Amino acid sequence: VDLRTVYPLDKEAILTSARKTGKCLVLYEDNFSVSIGSEVAAIIADEAWRWLDAPVKRLGGLDVPSMPYAPAMEDAFMPNPEKIARALRDLAAF
Repeated sequence: VDLRTVYPLDKEAILTSARKTGKCLVLYEDNFSVSIGSEVAAIIADEAWRWLDAPVKRLGGLDVPSMPYAPAMEDAFMPNPEKIARALRDLAAF
C-alpha cells in the first residue's frame, strides 16, 4: 500500500493488505519512533494481528533530531535498497 496522504489515513486499505499477505513491512523515511510509520505498524498490530504470520516489521530512519544530507551519511541513517532487501528477507523467513 502506497500512502500518498496520511490524513485521512486509509486504514481499510492497510488492513486489507495485511489480511491478504499475512506479513507487513512498514517502510518510511521519518524517525523510527513516534512517526506515521510507528502509527501504521500499531494499527496493523492492533487490528490485523489474527491474520498475521509474523510480527509487523518496521524500517525507518534513525531517531535523530535532523537527517543528514551528505550522501554517505544519508545511506547510514536512512532506509536504502540493501536495508530494504535485508528486512524483506528477514520477514519472508519468519
